[in-house]
Amino acid sequence: MAQHFSLDACDAVGFDLDHTLCRYNLPASAPLIYNSFAQFLVKEKGYDKELLTVTPEHWDFCCKGLALDLEEGNFIKLADDGTVLRASHGTKMMAPEQVAEEFGRKEWKYFMSDVGMACRSGKYYFYDNYFDLPGALLCARVVDSLTKNNGQKAFDFWKDIVAGIQHNYRMSAFKENCGIYFPEIKRDPGRYLHSCPESVKKWLWQLKNAGKILLLITSSHSDYCRLLCKHILGNDFADIFDIVITNALKPGFFSHLPSQRPFRTLENDEEQEALPSLEKPGWYSQGNAVHLYELLKKMTGKPEPKVVYFGDSMHSDIFPARHYSNWETVLILEELRADRNGKPEESEPLEKKGKYEGQKAKPLNSLSKKWGSFFIDSISGLKNTEDSLVYTWSCKRISTYSTIAIPSIEAIAALLD
Repeated sequence: MAQHFSLDACDAVGFDLDHTLCRYNLPASAPLIYNSFAQFLVKEKGYDKELLTVTPEHWDFCCKGLALDLEEGNFIKLADDGTVLRASHGTKMMAPEQVAEEFGRKEWKYFMSDVGMACRSGKYYFYDNYFDLPGALLCARVVDSLTKNNGQKAFDFWKDIVAGIQHNYRMSAFKENCGIYFPEIKRDPGRYLHSCPESVKKWLWQLKNAGKILLLITSSHSDYCRLLCKHILGNDFADIFDIVITNALKPGFFSHLPSQRPFRTLENDEEQEALPSLEKPGWYSQGNAVHLYELLKKMTGKPEPKVVYFGDSMHSDIFPARHYSNWETVLILEELRADRNGKPEESEPLEKKGKYEGQKAKPLNSLSKKWGSFFIDSISGLKNTEDSLVYTWSCKRISTYSTIAIPSIEAIAALLD
C-alpha cells in the first residue's frame, strides 16, 4: 500500500460497477443469488431438495478469502505464507488438531508465489467477492449432501455449478428473462440495490468538472449495467462517464493482448464488429487495457497519463490493474465497516423483506464465527497469543496490490463535504 496517494495527480479515474459504485442490499441479494443456483441444481441436475432450505445460521459460513479444493471438497483459509489456518469439509469445520494432521505447517499443495497463483483453476477456486459467497455456501452444502447420501470422498460437482452460471448469467439471460436472478432484480431493483448517496453523485461531477476522464469498466453486460446505473445514479448517468466498457471480462481485460480481446461497438445492447483500435470516447463492450490506455494518451495529450481504478475484487480488479497495467488501485473492502464485534455499519434501514430473503441472515460483510477475521488469525493449534497471530493471504494481497483500501465510495466522497 502507498504511503502517499493523491487523486488530484490522476488524469483518469476508473470504476468497477457491482459492489463498487453499486452497493447491494446483501441480506436480500445473497439469498437471491444462492437460490438462483440451488433451484438449477435441484430441478435440472437432480441434487437433494435440502439445498433449497437455508437458515440464518447457514450464512455464517460465508467469508471472503476462502479457497475451495474442487476435488476434495475442503474449504481452506490461508496464512500469508501459504500455510493453512482453518479448514472445513463442506460446512463441517475441522478441529485444530485435524487441521494440523491434514495440512501440517507446510504450504497448501496448490499454493505458489503471490503472482504465480491464480484465483481460479481446474483444481481450486478462491472466493473474493459478494457475488461469489452465496456460491461458496451452496458448494459446501453440496459436499455435505454428497458425503451424507453417497459417501463420496472425491467430487466433480463443479461442472454443474458452471452450468448454473451459464443458465442464470449468460449474456442473453437479462434480455430473455432467463433464470431467477435477472427477472427478480428487474421486478424490484429497489429491494436489492442501494442508490448512490448525493455525496457520491456530487463527487463524481466534481471529478468530471475538474477535468478528470471518468471510466466505467464492468464485467456486467450492457443491458444489466444500464439498469443498475439508472437506478443508482439517475437517468443522466451516461453524462458522467467519458468511457463505458461493459462485458469487460476482467481480469482478461487487463491481462490479454489487444488481438485476443478487441473492443466491440454496441447497438441496442448487442455486440457488433470488432475494432482494430479505440479511437474515441463512448460506450463499448469487451476490449483491453492497452487500447484504452492509447486512447487516454490522446485525450490527455500526455505520454504517460496516470490512472486510478476503484474495484471490490482482488482477482478481477485490483491485482490485474496493478500487475499488468501499473494503475493505482483503490480496493472497496466492506469488511472495514465492521466494528470490533463484527457488526457491519448499516447504510440504509432494511425494513422490507424480499421473496428470497427469508429470516434475517448475517450480513456477508460481518465477521464469521466459523472463519474469524478476514485480515488476521492465530496459527491453528496454538493458543491465541500475540506471537501466534499472523496475517491472512488475502490481507497480504491487499497490502501488496492496492494503493489504498476504503470501506465504500461514500467514505472518500464524504471527505469533500
